[in-house]
Amino acid sequence: MRHSYFSYVRNLTGFRSRSRSAAYSSFFSEFDGDSTLASLKLKQSPASDDSSNVAFKKISSIYYGDSISVKKPMSKRNDNAKESQSQPGISWLSNIYNNNLLLQRKGHSRKKKQRHLFEFSQENRFNKLVRICAKVLGPEATIALFGKVGRDPGIKGYNALIEMCIEKARESSDEDIVIEELGKVFHLFKLMGEGGFRLEEQSYRPLLLYTIDMCMVEEFHFFCDAIKDQNASLITRLGYYEMMLWLRVNNEEKIQEICNLIAENDGEEISDLRENYLLALCESERKKEILELLEIINIKKLSSVESVEKIFQSLGRHQLEPVAENFLLDFKTSDYETNNITNFIASYAISIPNLSVENVITKFKDLHQTLEVSPSSSSYEKLILHSCTLREVRVALDIVDEMCEGGLTLSNEMLQSILQTCEETSEYNLVHRIFSTIRQYNLETNDKTFRCMIDLFLKMKDLEGAYRMLDEMGELNLKPSASMYNTIMAECFREKNTSDGVRVLEHMQNADVMPDSETFSYLISNSETEEDIVMYYKELKESGIKPTKQIFMALINAYAACGQLEKAKQVVLDPLIPQKNLNQIKYVLVSVLAAHGQLSEAIHYYEEIKKAGHNLEPKDVMNLIEKTRSDVELDRLLLLLEELNDTDYWNGACCRIILYCIWNKDISSAVNLCKLLKNKYQSDELVTEVLCDKHHSNELVMKVLFDKVFSLINGSESSHLQASLELLSEIKDKLGLVPPEEYHDSLLSAHAKTSELHNAN
Repeated sequence: MRHSYFSYVRNLTGFRSRSRSAAYSSFFSEFDGDSTLASLKLKQSPASDDSSNVAFKKISSIYYGDSISVKKPMSKRNDNAKESQSQPGISWLSNIYNNNLLLQRKGHSRKKKQRHLFEFSQENRFNKLVRICAKVLGPEATIALFGKVGRDPGIKGYNALIEMCIEKARESSDEDIVIEELGKVFHLFKLMGEGGFRLEEQSYRPLLLYTIDMCMVEEFHFFCDAIKDQNASLITRLGYYEMMLWLRVNNEEKIQEICNLIAENDGEEISDLRENYLLALCESERKKEILELLEIINIKKLSSVESVEKIFQSLGRHQLEPVAENFLLDFKTSDYETNNITNFIASYAISIPNLSVENVITKFKDLHQTLEVSPSSSSYEKLILHSCTLREVRVALDIVDEMCEGGLTLSNEMLQSILQTCEETSEYNLVHRIFSTIRQYNLETNDKTFRCMIDLFLKMKDLEGAYRMLDEMGELNLKPSASMYNTIMAECFREKNTSDGVRVLEHMQNADVMPDSETFSYLISNSETEEDIVMYYKELKESGIKPTKQIFMALINAYAACGQLEKAKQVVLDPLIPQKNLNQIKYVLVSVLAAHGQLSEAIHYYEEIKKAGHNLEPKDVMNLIEKTRSDVELDRLLLLLEELNDTDYWNGACCRIILYCIWNKDISSAVNLCKLLKNKYQSDELVTEVLCDKHHSNELVMKVLFDKVFSLINGSESSHLQASLELLSEIKDKLGLVPPEEYHDSLLSAHAKTSELHNAN
């Protein structure tokens, strides 16, 4: 069915280019009509070709009919202008100590870095927004929505939408859904073209890989035509995917046909095409065909060093050492860049299967000795990464010693890879050797590197070792940062080691390191008295540090922990709270009040948040309901239940309120809630589709009730057990919800045991 559908579309649109070069004409004429490349012909003037747009319209009408109308995105220039006008201002931490010029200079540097991070996070948030909208509305409606507000999703946004469509197609076994999702991708390609975006591999790769994985030969050719029609320069790269397709479906005839045609056509005009065919073959197990093409193709003329590395990786996988040596010698005699040659050796050695890391290193050294070349930093780093992948940290450190003794430098990224592997393998004690190596060779480090090493010390419960390392940073002309000490403080408080957590502040003062907002956040959060809370907040303000939202959240939690709920309420009145953070801080207060049984007060602040145009997250509403006590009005809980739109959270909250009704012996309200829960499950299309009938739906409702309600009653006081048995009887008579025998028996047994205990007492 699917193949005939796409054949119909292809025949209807006549999706072919009109012109080609003479060289490509002679080459492609030898392919039969079913080959992808038979239709991938370079166009001389794509900009003036209107027939492709007609084809797009015809195909879109097949997929979508005439109902889709999407506003064309505004130009990038207009978008940029609007963004620059609407970019909000940012306030920064500054003037920590007005008389400290050095700190002020650092503040300026921090501003620049934070501005960059803000712009980066803004872009990430926008892409996340695109994904969320697409999940709720669908790709087309998302594009329309952003068009209405004058925003273009951009390349990353379009790519995210394409990936979501492909992901949905992969998850479905329904042919109609698959075709619908592929149609959406096709439509997104069209919108990208209309928006002035050039279709590149990052956009079409997920689609072609999906059609290859699913052996969709007809669909693959169809989309290759569409891709080529938008960007004719991609014709040679599409050859890679075509070979991957024939390898996937194991079409020997096509594979051999391509290999033969490459052998017979060695002109420069198709060199890129030949390269892409070769790279695809190198990912396969076809040693014979790979060797045949390597005899024809001069790999020194490949378009990139990365392509040559893939050739050597393939030679390693197939253990073709004589071939690899010949190529390496050829590169050496051709005055090829030595750094590239040593990287090729590393790529070959680490690709040899079933070879221990020690033997990989031996092979690496032997080939360097044969070629009389010295390893480079980058080739050593390939060995280090390979060792880390195999969890051989000590071997990786031996390689570090060897390269440093040879006068080569190690990148900070490699150091962090080694530290991460130490954590994954629980070889925490190697941090001593790593820091010693850093000191000995004065290796490049950064704040993150030292925080990782501190983590390893803390995992060994070696606080003194962590402090000693920070003290010795001066030998490297480095100064510890507040974030390094914060790492120690956070771990101490997490381990409930309050005294050592507080003492971190003394170490910071001795090292002349100023605490930052995060430091005070930890101190306030873990204060045991009201006096300490006041003291730390006062110190923060006197030091010139601007309080962050985390500080105010910490104040609320700390006052509540000390039993000072009135002080916790006063925190939200602090004039230093940025208006943009006020509702987030109130969220914390709502949760704290609910946890301490003051649901009425919590809902009061919740109403304030709603009046400001904000809503709690579903998890926060659920948290509010879960923390209720028995003296709360049921109506308030039901109002909170109405706020939940997420099905999973609604079901959980409903069960929690049913439990509340049992505690308060309000059986009639519990029955009504059980009815709501039953109706919810029966109206759920997915549940109906899976379970097919109401009987099984009722079974699911009872399972949920026992898991989230009745199982929590087991072992509780007799009155609660009696109320739960009454509820079971009521929902059986009024709702037809019959509990499985084992569930019913477990409650009866618990009730009997509780009664016996009560009588004995």
